[in-house]
Amino acid sequence: MNRIEEIEKKHLEQISKGKKTTEFFPGDTIRVNVRIVEGKRQRVQAFEGVCIAKKGGGINASFTVRKVSFGEGVERVFQLYSPNLDSIELIRSGKVRRAKLYYLRDRSGKSARINEKIKKKLGIDAVQEEKIQEEQTIEAANEVATSQNDQINNEDSKKEEQQDTKPEEKK
Repeated sequence: MNRIEEIEKKHLEQISKGKKTTEFFPGDTIRVNVRIVEGKRQRVQAFEGVCIAKKGGGINASFTVRKVSFGEGVERVFQLYSPNLDSIELIRSGKVRRAKLYYLRDRSGKSARINEKIKKKLGIDAVQEEKIQEEQTIEAANEVATSQNDQINNEDSKKEEQQDTKPEEKK
């Protein structure tokens, strides 16, 4: 690694230390929240569209988002580690076979749609989900058992109260 790459790597670690990064790929529909400064005021504006390209690596990485606004296609290029980016939210994952989706520029309507990627539950995710379901069933069984115990205790206490009151009446 040469000196420039080392400096960029250190700077990248420093920049991304406090930020939560969302992993996304071309074809994914994302919402990019951008900080906009208007005079003295600062606000956050959302730009939602399909990621059609990711470029570069390291600190110079950028991505292009395309949306259709009022019948007109709008593309915007964002720097991945820009201080003006507030957050990136993944809306839905798209199933594509290319890294650059520039062909979407020529398409409109149904032909510009991208199929949704259905994530299969494999390996660790499936095991973790099964454990969560088992824990929930155990908790539900415990709740039922405690409620039954409470009912039995209530019935016993009522019987004891009735027995306590009966001898007093005889006297």
